[in-house]
Amino acid sequence: MKIDPRQRKVVGYLRFARRGMPQDIRISPDGVRFFVADMHADGVYVVDGDSFTQTDFIPTGVGTHGLYPSRDGKELYVANRGSHSTRGASHGKGSITVLDFATGKVEHIWPIPGGGSPDMGNVSVDGRQLWLSGRWDNVAYDIDTATGAVKTIPVGLEPHGLTVWPQPGRYSLGHTGNMR
Repeated sequence: MKIDPRQRKVVGYLRFARRGMPQDIRISPDGVRFFVADMHADGVYVVDGDSFTQTDFIPTGVGTHGLYPSRDGKELYVANRGSHSTRGASHGKGSITVLDFATGKVEHIWPIPGGGSPDMGNVSVDGRQLWLSGRWDNVAYDIDTATGAVKTIPVGLEPHGLTVWPQPGRYSLGHTGNMR
C-alpha cells in the first residue's frame, strides 16, 4: 500500500511532507486537532489528535509564526512574520490570517499597512484586540479583531513577544500566555 507523504505517521513525533520550521502549536477548542504554524512552509499544518497524522495544510502567509485563539474559540489568528529568516528585514510582507477553527477556512487576511513583521503576542481579555510584537520593525501592533485595523506603537529594538494579562487558565505553560 502506497502512503501519501502528507499522511505519514511517525511514532513519537510528526514528520511533515516538506522541509519546515515549526514555530507554534495550538489545539482546537474541541480538542480534536492540532494546528502547527510553520515559518518555512508559509502556513499551518492540521494534525489529527488521535492518529497523530497530518490531515490538512492551510496556506496563510509568508513566515507563518504565531497562533492565537479568539476568546470565543471560533477563530484562530495567525501571525505571518513576512520572512523565512530568523533575521528578517523591516517592512516585510507581514500579515495576520484569520482562520475559522471549525472549518479551517481562511476568513480574512489582514496585511500590515506599509509592511511589517508581526511575531508573538496575545488577545486582550475582552477579545477586541490582538497585540503582537513587530519583530523587525521595532513596534508593537494593536490589531482590532473585528476589522483588522492596525495601530503601531514604537518600542525598543526587535521586540520578540508580548503577553497580555490576565489569560484564561491557572498555570503558565511558558511562552507568551500559554496557560491551563
